[in-house]
This record gives sequence, structure tokens and C-alpha cells, in this order.
Amino acid sequence: MKHLQMNQKLFIAVLLALFLVMPVFAQLDIRIPDFKLISYLGSEVLIDEESSIPLSISNNRFYLESLRLTRLAQETYEYGDYDASAGFAQEAILFAELSNEYVASQLIDEAKRLLDWAELNSFASLYSNAFAESREFYEASIAAYSMEEWGEAIIAAIRSIEILSALEEFESMSAGTLPRFYVVRTWANERDCLWNIAGYSFVYGDPWRWRDLYEANRARLPEPNNPNLIEPGFVLEIPSIRGETRQGTWRP
Repeated sequence: MKHLQMNQKLFIAVLLALFLVMPVFAQLDIRIPDFKLISYLGSEVLIDEESSIPLSISNNRFYLESLRLTRLAQETYEYGDYDASAGFAQEAILFAELSNEYVASQLIDEAKRLLDWAELNSFASLYSNAFAESREFYEASIAAYSMEEWGEAIIAAIRSIEILSALEEFESMSAGTLPRFYVVRTWANERDCLWNIAGYSFVYGDPWRWRDLYEANRARLPEPNNPNLIEPGFVLEIPSIRGETRQGTWRP
């Protein structure tokens, strides 16, 4: 009986150790450029501050559930309920895998958006080498995703995104165009709110135009009927109101 209990403890320990390395995105030492994605949840959770994955991707419902199940596995293990701990650990691994799949799919979608943007704006021919390299990485990510190799899919999609998002920013700056997206900063330091953001010169230069920002982003706000609640990290879309050209994301 004692030998069986020790084997059970070892099994649970292996499951927990395996789970700790399952979220692929937590292991990647790659900077992902900011881009427009809708946050899956409005609630706040503790996420590694050094993670380069946007919160809108990493803070997904599968990842949150994997964290919850991991805590339950640890708690029941310490309590001595090894059967329950093993069950929670196995479920945690399952949801970590689902999280990796979700992250990969979101990055692939963004890579496709950038490729379409490049083709639409004739940058595929102007920057043929960069475009071809980005497409190769995109196709590699699709292939890896189809084989359920989430880690490989994530890495390849990130490479594709890095190439074309850098091009997008370069074109935006060189053309002197205004930004299309703005990543909300904190109220405590930057005093970011719709009123102040609308007043920035690169947005509208007029705080009274805050409602244009609100209506364009209302459906994605944590509380759609509350324009005063915008969270740091939220990506605001800045609609064109005078026919001005807007593209790229503003950075301080």
C-alpha cells in the first residue's frame, strides 16, 4: 500500500512538472508587436510581467482555467487527496494545451491580416523579399497548426508578424500618416481616458471628440455602457473623421 501511494505521488509530481512547461507562450523569449485583438475576459489576473505576449492573448479563458486547476491540484496534493490531485493536474494540462492552441490561432489570424494589408497596399511588390519571407513563416505556422504542433505554429506566426508589423510602422512613419490604433496607458501616470486621448494631437486634437472613440470601440469595452471604464492595455481603434489616412499603432 505504501509503495502504491509513493507511485501515486510520483505520478502527480510528474503531471504537475509537465504542466509547468506546457504553456508554450510563457517560454518564448520573443517580442510580439502590439496589435488589435479583442480581450477574451475583462477580469484581471496575475500574469508574468515579463511576458511578451499581449494580455488579450495570454489572458484567455483556457489559460485562466489551467491556472485554477493547477492551484486545486497543488492544494489537494498538500491535503493528501492524491486521486483528486492527479485528476486536477490532468485537466490543467488539457486546458494549457487548449490555451496554446488558442494563442497559435490568434497569432495566425494576425499574420494573415498583415499579409492581406501588404497585398492591398502593394507592399508585396515594393518589399517583395520581406513579404515572401513573412508568407513563408505564415505558411509554416499553418502547417504546424494543422499537425497540432502549437509551439512551432506560435513561433512561425510571430516571425511572420514581426516582419510585416515592422514594415507597417515604417510605412506609417515615412508617409506621415496618423495612427489607427492606440494602446491605453494608465490613469495614474498618463491620465488616459477617452477625453484626454481624443485631445492628443495625433488622435483628434479635440477632447470633445471623445464620443467618436467611444462609439467605435463601445462593443469591445469591459462595460459597453460605461465610457469611463477603459483598462490599460486595451487597444482603441481611432476612426477617421475627416478622411485622414490612419494606419499602424501609436507608441510613445
